[in-house]
Order: sequence, then structure tokens, then C-alpha cells
Amino acid sequence: MLARRASAFARSFATVVDSAGVKVAAVDNGQPTAAVTFLVKAGSRYEPKPGVAHALKNFAFKSTAKRSTLGTVRESELYGGVLSASLSREYLALTSEFLRGDEPFFVDLMSSFLTSGKFLRHEFQEYVIPVIEAESTAASQDPATRALELAHSLAFRSGLGSSLFASPHSHVSLDDVKEFAARAFSKGNIAVLGTGIDSAALTQLVEKALAGASIGSSAVESKPSTYFGGETRVESHGGPETLFIGFGAAGPADPALAILSAHLSPQSSVKWSQGLSPISGAIPQGTSVQSVLMPYSDATLFGLLIQGPSAEGVKEAAKVATKALKESTGLKGDALKMAAAKAKFAAASSLDGRDGIFSTLSTKVFANSEPSIEATLASIDKVDAAAFSKSVAAITRAKPTFVAVGSVQTLPFADEVGL
Repeated sequence: MLARRASAFARSFATVVDSAGVKVAAVDNGQPTAAVTFLVKAGSRYEPKPGVAHALKNFAFKSTAKRSTLGTVRESELYGGVLSASLSREYLALTSEFLRGDEPFFVDLMSSFLTSGKFLRHEFQEYVIPVIEAESTAASQDPATRALELAHSLAFRSGLGSSLFASPHSHVSLDDVKEFAARAFSKGNIAVLGTGIDSAALTQLVEKALAGASIGSSAVESKPSTYFGGETRVESHGGPETLFIGFGAAGPADPALAILSAHLSPQSSVKWSQGLSPISGAIPQGTSVQSVLMPYSDATLFGLLIQGPSAEGVKEAAKVATKALKESTGLKGDALKMAAAKAKFAAASSLDGRDGIFSTLSTKVFANSEPSIEATLASIDKVDAAAFSKSVAAITRAKPTFVAVGSVQTLPFADEVGL
């Protein structure tokens, strides 16, 4: 069933084409609405100064040579469209969602930010900085977000370790943002992804929008990722007690880790049941364990996010999770088949929404690989018991990434949970 669905999905993709130095890929499943994302290599790993990528993200859809900020909002609403910008550690994503047939306007609107953004000082001070401060404050008050940010910093230090959020001490200037935008907004760093639109039509629109544009052709650079690991503890009040136990590895994503994540995830496939995860039935009531898998272009961070109302409960859950992780090296037979099936379903079902499609396309487009889910499912199928055991043993031999956020006087240390 999954193979047939994946095959149909793969056929619906046009081959990735290079249009005026910009990669373009689209899929059209006949939906009544369309979406286009301009994906730029302007994530936090590429920023020359902490917080610059966060500031650039919040400059999206501000004044350009073609439209003022108010004009952008009014015209988009006249078309009934929705504009959004998001930032990851590798990419800045500018997305517009709209009714089919309105793609010429929205492609032109988004491309104008890349080609003729004004970066006005009053917009920086009145719109960008307040949003940066609000988002950074919200992130610092969310224990889960804070734990994952600290985990990346410990795991990779620089590059992928750079925070998604500007700190109060980053002192980002308007000139910093302009310089970063000038480097990032070049043709080698941009891909255009579409859903609900024909690939040939999108290619023509991109060519027209970028024709004669004065954007460069140099690519941003970041040092290859290296995994380090480490331990840190941060006092926090007002939220759940939080631990993150993780391991990382440099290099391409390992399909065995997707299977491991599915095996350990306490999320049940049947409502109101505990499921068969080795973690779900053994953790204290009220405590949660979430399996986290974050693959990047040249590294992967895998871990377990543990939260609960009491440090004692979180400590007990961490012991259970660590024990289950270490025992996973012996996974085989039906248990391995079940975990592999869950991993395949998670990968295939991610294509039900636009976010999943764009996530699948992004890494493949920039890596010049076939934009198909078939390869992902096939790679999971190839993982046998020996390969799985070898991969899990290799990643758990590395130094763990251990983060505690909450009552640090009572939350456990890494060696107290079996690491």
C-alpha cells in the first residue's frame, strides 16, 4: 500500500529544473489551492553574527521597490492569500498560499523581497525588533524549546549549534541584516517549491520574476558539522521539569535512526491504549516522553524529550528511557518489523500536508537528488537487525547531549539516569 502510494507521489513530481540558476520543483495533486515557497539557505547555521537570521526572517514581506509593507498586506488580502515566513537552522522559508490561478501575483510578490527589499530603518525599529524580542522571550519561557536550543549548542557548538533566536545581548544592527541578505539572496542559495501548480508553469514564473534581477550567484558557506555532546543545567520556573537526552552524528541521515525513533516513541497507534513502546508502560503518571529526530543536510540529532510536574517523576522516566535506548541494540524479528513499519508510515503520512511535502523536497532539491519518497521507504526496508544494531551502538557510544531545564537542584545529572 505504501509502495503504491509512494510510487504515485513520485510520478506526480516533475524533475527538478534549474531556472536562471534557481532550482524549481513542484507537485500538483489537483487540490483547489496552491502554495509556493521560496527556500533560501539563510538559516542560523549560515549567519555571520548571532541573531541576524532571526532578524532577516522578520523582515519578510516588508517594503520593496515594488510595494510598501501596507501595499503587500492589502494586495495579498484582495487575493485572499496567506503569507508566512519561518526559520530553521538551514533555511529561511517564505511561503504564500492562495487560490489556483493567482500564482503570478504571489511569485512576483515573494521574489521582489529577494531582489529589491528596502530594509528600511524605521521598519527595523518599529516592526522587526519588537517581534524579535517577543519571539525570543516566548522561546526562553518554553522549557521544551529552551532544552532543544541548548541541545543543539552542546551537540554542534557552531553552525547547527547556532540558535534560531536572537538573544537580548546579540546587538544586531540593520547593516548586519543587509550584509547577510546580500550574501544569502543569491541564485545558488535559492530553491522554489510549489504545490497545486504545474512545474513548467512555476518555472516560467520564476524565470520572469528573476529576469534582470541584480542578485548575486555566490553561495553561503558553513563549516561541515561535527558532533561533540555535553551536559548543561539551566534554572527555570513556571513550566514543567524538562530533560533532553540525545545523541548525534555527522554525515547523511541514517534510516536506522528513524526506526529507533519509531520504536521508542510512546505515542500509541490506537486511541486510549498504551501502545507497545518499551517506554510508555513504565513511566510515572503525568510524565511524558517524546522521541525527537532532527535530520539535517550533514548531521542528525536524535533524542528523547522528557517532561513532567516533578523532578522525581522526570528522573524515573529518564531512567526508563535510557534503559530502553540501550536495550534497543537487540531489536529484531517482529519488533524490528513493527518499528520499521511505523517509521515508513510516518515518512509517507508526512506528505499529506504541505509542510511535510516542502520538508521532504527541501533537502533533496539542494542535494540534487530525486525528489521522491520511494527512496526513503526503500532505505528503511534495507535496514536489517545487524545494520540496526550497528547504527544504534555507534550513535550511543558517542558522548551524550544532556540538558536539564527547571529545578536544577533536584533534576538528575546524566550519570544518575544511566548514561
